[in-house]
Amino acid sequence: MVIEHEQLERSSLTRYVPPKGDFEGFRDDEHYREKLKEWGLSSAKEAKREFWFKERNYQRVVTIKGYESYGKSDEFNTLVIEFQDGNLSCINPAFLKEMQASSFGRESMLMVEEKDFSTPDQVTETQVKEELPEPKPAIQAESKKPKATKPKKEKEPKIELPADKVHFTASVKQFALTYNPFNEENDEVVVLENVQVIQEPPIEIGLAWCSHSKTLKKFELVPGDQLEFDGKVTKKKLAKGKDVEEEFIVDTAVLYKVNNPSKIVKNG
Repeated sequence: MVIEHEQLERSSLTRYVPPKGDFEGFRDDEHYREKLKEWGLSSAKEAKREFWFKERNYQRVVTIKGYESYGKSDEFNTLVIEFQDGNLSCINPAFLKEMQASSFGRESMLMVEEKDFSTPDQVTETQVKEELPEPKPAIQAESKKPKATKPKKEKEPKIELPADKVHFTASVKQFALTYNPFNEENDEVVVLENVQVIQEPPIEIGLAWCSHSKTLKKFELVPGDQLEFDGKVTKKKLAKGKDVEEEFIVDTAVLYKVNNPSKIVKNG
């Protein structure tokens, strides 16, 4: 009875931020492990199942039921966690990671100014502000001679990306490493070229990248392999890896990412 009373008391102290509606679940254990690694919450073979949710004067056990995606191209995630009393709530992955530290408390950097990191709009606004470049000081012209105007580059036509899963064809260009700020490590990815969405009319994506998951590793891919698969494409630039060899660096910008490729067929 004491434990039930304590649980009820803690439940009344917790401010829940329930998901807005349907959220994405995990397809299987492998998908769960891959997402935990992406969020920096666990990289062990036996994926962690229970996590601490901490406040200033108490802590509770939670599990991760799924996640919501947001941002211009769904590149950010908000976790959906479940408490032992059955309540669901949303939380930023980095905030939950911070809670697992024994030193978590008032000094937590993620609690500065008591910002609510469970709200996607606020997270996006913060990230946008951090990514904006500082304005450069105006440089005084050394001479009054008019500078020759350079011809403006023609903008590449904007690609209308499909919102749902579609069928792709592509070929393997190379393997690369990209820095993951959640786990502070480099993740291995596959860079694809000649990426095309098969529909009427077809959509030419060009270059794209995807995680080199355990599923893909089973195909023992090499540059030049032709692939067919289903997946969802979003606009997310491939970030460079930190302190990596030249062979794992991509020499051109890769602006699109293929999420969760499935039904993969290797041709040739």
